[in-house]
Amino acid sequence: MATAKRTRKTGNTRGRIWPWLFVAVLVAVGAAWLTYEDTAKGYAIAGTSYGARVACSCRYVGGRSLGDCKKDFEPGMELISLSEDVEAKSVTASFPLLESQTATYREGYGCVLESWDG
Repeated sequence: MATAKRTRKTGNTRGRIWPWLFVAVLVAVGAAWLTYEDTAKGYAIAGTSYGARVACSCRYVGGRSLGDCKKDFEPGMELISLSEDVEAKSVTASFPLLESQTATYREGYGCVLESWDG
């Protein structure tokens, strides 16, 4: 009786490594987030507060366009986006997925940040 010899395929190891690589990257990102969450949140709060206040003053005290006001931002604030509510005379600065702050123009006081829990 003849028996066939079984051979093992060794050519496609790339297909098996991608799921493990994906899991390793997720674990690394999760560990980094747990380590630096408070720091990232603090920078996001500070950046959006500064951005909202400066852009509101630029827009409603200085009379410039919102796009022109973004030029006043410090280096490193490229991820902060601005939006305005013309009727409320307010500007909101947002950092993706983390934070947003709003500053509103008040006659006699200038631009004031809304209250927030720090």
